[in-house]
Amino acid sequence: MNDYIIETKNLTKQYGLQKSVSSLNIHVKRGRIYGLLGRNGAGKTTTMKMLLGLAAPTSGEVIIWGKPLKGNEKKLLPRIGSLIEAPGFYPNLTATENLRIFATLRGMADKHAVKDALDLVGLPYRDKKLFSQYSLGMKQRLAIALAVMHDPELLILDEPINGLDPIGIAEIRSFIRQLCDESGKTVLISSHILSEIALLADDIGIIDCGALLEEESFAELEQKSNRHIRFTVSDTAQAAKILESCFREKAFSIQDSHNLLLYSLDAPTGRIVTAFVENGLEVSQVHTCVESLEDYFKRVTGGEGIA
Repeated sequence: MNDYIIETKNLTKQYGLQKSVSSLNIHVKRGRIYGLLGRNGAGKTTTMKMLLGLAAPTSGEVIIWGKPLKGNEKKLLPRIGSLIEAPGFYPNLTATENLRIFATLRGMADKHAVKDALDLVGLPYRDKKLFSQYSLGMKQRLAIALAVMHDPELLILDEPINGLDPIGIAEIRSFIRQLCDESGKTVLISSHILSEIALLADDIGIIDCGALLEEESFAELEQKSNRHIRFTVSDTAQAAKILESCFREKAFSIQDSHNLLLYSLDAPTGRIVTAFVENGLEVSQVHTCVESLEDYFKRVTGGEGIA
């Protein structure tokens, strides 16, 4: 059985001469959280719209649960919950009244679905507050409640933590993780907030200017990130000789006459410093440096970080 819930094959969306998405091949695995990372305007929302049939690809194909989306929309789309941009809620109705309308339109028989969805995102069930009076964060919570109300197998969430305060972000992060771990749901989530994706995603896709630059598990990405111990010493040439002769270390680079980078984080740092000093070297600084996801993004895209 194919382990991919979502698979795209050379998915492309072109507006005139401008390619918003270019030959995209992503692979979202069953029961995992896939984080699609990119700056605003990188093509994340356009990609998600094509996955949901809201935008037609110029070329390429969307495969969901092993079946082409085109021609199977009525079978596949009801199994998906989504949050793409701002849903159209009625401003003069409460959260409960809004969700009841959507439940009726979907033909949902579960009378507890609306209350359960509101409970999940921390919104009151019988509140008199109108949607027009909601803060941006509360509106975002209600949008997520709408996405999960029909208990979908797959969630496609475009920037779901936009507008939330730090406590709200932590709660939604925990909620999404719980949906995956305890309910077995598959989640595709896009964001330009790298630190949050780093805390949440199992797999990462980096998209820039409509093209997928990287796709791997978060564990694999960490392996590829730049991790090293920086030694600032009086003589790097002599330090290099000590590393080779006394510690059999070869994975290092000399930056200049005073800075040397050792790429083995498991190296016995204390013993190395002692050996340097015993051989007449002055050691002024030792730092362990681990590249952040933001740093890795900059390096992969060859540009600035995400705003």
